[in-house]
Amino acid sequence: MENIQLVASQDSINSVVQNNTVNNNTQTKKRKGRYLAWQIAPDLGSSFKFAWQGVTYAFETQRNFRIHTIMTIVALTLAIYLKVTTVELALISLTCAMVMVLELLNTALESVVDLTVGQNYHGLAKIAKDCAAGAVLISAIASLIVAGFILLPHGLDLIVSI
Repeated sequence: MENIQLVASQDSINSVVQNNTVNNNTQTKKRKGRYLAWQIAPDLGSSFKFAWQGVTYAFETQRNFRIHTIMTIVALTLAIYLKVTTVELALISLTCAMVMVLELLNTALESVVDLTVGQNYHGLAKIAKDCAAGAVLISAIASLIVAGFILLPHGLDLIVSI
């Protein structure tokens, strides 16, 4: 008799799970924005869409990300104008990308910390945010040094030839 009750209970659980899944899918389709954060992207296109939403969010809300984007465009444009080698262009691209990736991670970490501590001050939250910002700062300095080593000689050669 217990086995029959267990099967009936399992059927009831499956029914509830199935109903909740249908309801969640319906609610998801009704939303104009993103899928619920805990859901897995249904396809590769959605994954790229969500990733691009993260980049867009950072660009729209983070002043430093916009500055890094502009500086990347300037550095790459200058590198192309000065006719640097492909390896040099790759190094500049990679260091600029590193700065932007760290800025995105910094934004994500700050959001999670803010979600956790809310409007309250917490010393560990400050440390987490400051260390993440420090990582971005160090990568930006490294990127400037790399760009300087690569672009300055080409720029000086251009000035001398004029």
